[in-house]
Amino acid sequence: MNRIMITVAMLAVASASASALAQERLPFPPVPSGSTAGRTIEQSMYKPRAQAQRLPKDAPNILVIMLDDVGPALPNTYGGDITSSTLTRVASAGISFNRFHNAAMCSPTRASLLTGRNHHRVAFGQIAELANDWDGYTGMWPPTTASVAKVLGSYGYATSAFGKWHNTPASQTSSVGPYDRWPTGRLVGFDYFYGFLAGESSQWEPAVVENTVRLAGSSNRHGYHFTEDMTGKAIKWMRQERALTPERPFLMYWAPGAAHGPHHIFKEWADKYKGKFDDGWDAMRDRIFARQKELGWIPANTELTPRPPTLAGWTDIPEEEKPFQRRLMEVFAGYVEHADTQAGRLLDELDHLGIRDNTLIFYVWGDNGSSAEGQHGTISELLAQNGIATEIEDHIRALNELGGLDALGGPKTDNMYHAGWAWAGSTPHQGTKLIASHFGGSRTPLAVSWPKSITPDKAPRTQFHHVNDIVPTIYDVIGIKAPQAVDGVSQDPLDGISMKYAFAAAAAPERKKSQYFEVMGSRGLYQDGFIASAFGPRIPWVPGIDPSILKWSPDTDTWELYDLRSDYSQARDLAKQQPKKLAELKKAFDGAARANKVYPIGGGLWSAVFHPEYAPQNPATEFHYTQDVTMVPEFAAPKLGARSNRVTIDVDLKLDSAGVLYALGGFSGGLALWIQDGKLIYEYNLFELERTRIEAAIPVSFGKATIEVDSRAAGTGHVKTMDVTIRINGQELATGRVPRNAPLGFTANDAFDVGMDSYSPVSLAYFDRAPFKFNGKINSFEVRYQDPAGDPIARRK
Repeated sequence: MNRIMITVAMLAVASASASALAQERLPFPPVPSGSTAGRTIEQSMYKPRAQAQRLPKDAPNILVIMLDDVGPALPNTYGGDITSSTLTRVASAGISFNRFHNAAMCSPTRASLLTGRNHHRVAFGQIAELANDWDGYTGMWPPTTASVAKVLGSYGYATSAFGKWHNTPASQTSSVGPYDRWPTGRLVGFDYFYGFLAGESSQWEPAVVENTVRLAGSSNRHGYHFTEDMTGKAIKWMRQERALTPERPFLMYWAPGAAHGPHHIFKEWADKYKGKFDDGWDAMRDRIFARQKELGWIPANTELTPRPPTLAGWTDIPEEEKPFQRRLMEVFAGYVEHADTQAGRLLDELDHLGIRDNTLIFYVWGDNGSSAEGQHGTISELLAQNGIATEIEDHIRALNELGGLDALGGPKTDNMYHAGWAWAGSTPHQGTKLIASHFGGSRTPLAVSWPKSITPDKAPRTQFHHVNDIVPTIYDVIGIKAPQAVDGVSQDPLDGISMKYAFAAAAAPERKKSQYFEVMGSRGLYQDGFIASAFGPRIPWVPGIDPSILKWSPDTDTWELYDLRSDYSQARDLAKQQPKKLAELKKAFDGAARANKVYPIGGGLWSAVFHPEYAPQNPATEFHYTQDVTMVPEFAAPKLGARSNRVTIDVDLKLDSAGVLYALGGFSGGLALWIQDGKLIYEYNLFELERTRIEAAIPVSFGKATIEVDSRAAGTGHVKTMDVTIRINGQELATGRVPRNAPLGFTANDAFDVGMDSYSPVSLAYFDRAPFKFNGKINSFEVRYQDPAGDPIARRK
């Protein structure tokens, strides 16, 4: 018996030792058995092992809410024009930070928020769809930067993520993975995910993933909207967790696609804002600025920065165009309020479950500033990402063909507002999304509530902070440390710091001494109250790609210097008055850039501007499909709209053959081949503005057939022409020329399909019959690239 007692004591010591090391190395080692096994049951002692208690008994639930592409000046909580009742509820029950910051772009901010590290350290110097081979830009979430979900999951938290993800390599998002970097993958670690993997999506017909299963599309024709869908799933998940494991705290990351383009919302929500913006973006900016000061949200001495000379004023817009521009903003505002209202359903459920008091809520108003990628106002917002310049008259013409102003916000448009509205949404700052040098791109309100521990206080917290500070704050609140190793891999140190010190003291001395910013060459460094910044080579609101950018060097950029202790909005450039201070901060930026894998400066432009052929894509040059290959994400599919290719289809045709043979993309942009009324029809839909229809003059005959579609890209510029030839059994049926192609891609989250057109339909011709499945048999489907010898894609193979 003494021997048994000694053994049990030794096990207890071993368990305590393991617990002491647990914060340094994850996962925790198994808890040893409390029983002692003899040769027989009679000779054994049974004592069930005690379950390890790795968390304090009162560990809070954690809810992180983050909207998308909404500027710091928009919510009426802090003086804006858009109703934000839920943000107000969180702020009124807790505290707000008015000098909180993001990374000025979607994927970078999300990677930083979820890991507590700087975005280049997590390989997201750029969005996932524009990743490249430089270490800071690969989009390959490294095992050295464990997510908060993986860490808290090891301690016993239930974890979930809902909505937009945007941190998985774009070419790895198909139904076959690999899944390592999906939200529930081993390198990320959420227990449950419901949302979309790409950077944006139709809210009416999204390509939704549940864990690792790609779901069939939904349609707005049944009253569906993705933000409502994801919120319902989040509420169900909370209820299940509370019912089945009430003792276990949870972490929920709720990040809708709203209000990233396309701006999709029910008409009644947009109509709530009719007439609200009739006086234009300059007037909007003035009234918001006045209210911000009246509320005490910004310092009384803040200056309103002027409109950039490259951005049109409201008086520059022709009168006949203004109804279009006003309605775009009304739709956006309704979309934002709708998303905030859906977030309110989560708070209602916390109250209903009786757990709001011990739930720590971070409401991050935006992952970057308002987006100027709508440029002059658009019905198809990916024109900007493809570097295609258009005339506003073409958008209004196409819109009128689709139903006029009431079509905005619906399934037949991928609308996005004029950059002037985005600029107004950044009041009082300079810049918008994609501008990392100025706070219009990187500043976002943060509201924090935790009724059990935070006393409501209207005084803004003015300490300088960043999204990389949220994870350290969570760890500090729970009382754990960031692990030194996870799954046997040494971890990079956290770049963020805890904000807990400011929870109870609005005037607490600031503890974050430095933070760098960089996106697509736009950059800056904050240090001890000053910020040095360089705007970079691109102006987001200027359409097309200026050829001069190909000769850009960061060494020729002009740097600015601001003393933020007295200049909240970066209104007074002190570069000439304080050159030594500027040189000091430029040197500090160099050090931060080297330490965080930021170099080369502008590395995120590589596949966005310099070489779109290097954008993430399926590396194959030949594709062999069958009729059951559907819902393939565009970035994992053949680049039929950009590269020279031949499609060969071995098919059995009937007298009544009809339906889509293949499709890529959606109604906002894509291409498709289908049979209708016995004839082959091909359409290249360039973002709704140019629809090239090529129709066979003679009907197809029944029986076995081989259909070929040859597409040849020609030209030396960023955008090329495409010559298309259709043959059946070797006989040429039709030819045509696509005047402009989409060099990057048609969509972010739609798909490639054989034998149907899933999610959003490419063509208006079968819009009401989508997915318009082919009623015959496709025996084989092959794609082969045919890049000319001089094509850089061919040279790199």
